[in-house]
Amino acid sequence: MRVLIVGIPNVGKSSLINRLAGRSAAKTGDLPGVTRAQQWIRTSEGFELLDTPGILWPKFEDPETGLLLAATGAIKEEILPLEEVALFLLKRLQLTYPRALAGRYGDLAGEPEDWLEQVGKGRGLLMAGGRVNVAAAAELVCREFRTGRLGRISLEAPPDEASAEGVDNG
Repeated sequence: MRVLIVGIPNVGKSSLINRLAGRSAAKTGDLPGVTRAQQWIRTSEGFELLDTPGILWPKFEDPETGLLLAATGAIKEEILPLEEVALFLLKRLQLTYPRALAGRYGDLAGEPEDWLEQVGKGRGLLMAGGRVNVAAAAELVCREFRTGRLGRISLEAPPDEASAEGVDNG
């Protein structure tokens, strides 16, 4: 049997293949773009798995989609400014997981635009003159989210059954 493994970048396609193969046959990494070409990998059970580079649609109609993908590390950090992604992530987590956020960074007060400074100050990310290194704080927030240090968090929830497309409510 031959099986194609496909999905967006940096979601664990190669890791899944390695697990199924029982060995490190596919190169893995924590950044998108590690898999650059298709590769067939045979498992001990005789299955062949096709590891493929991640795929994305060429344009996002909704800017939030790009921010969600950037927050998870599915698109390269050069695509969107990391500070914008981290601020989006902090705002989203403040609404959906405030305890996880407070447990990691303390209570974030004031305007959201000040939160990265508060995170940086709390973690000692200071530059000469005592200024907060906001870029380092943004990198920290994104890295800690992606590595699970904030806990098991989902940025999206499945639609309610009643509001799912194609459901007849009456």
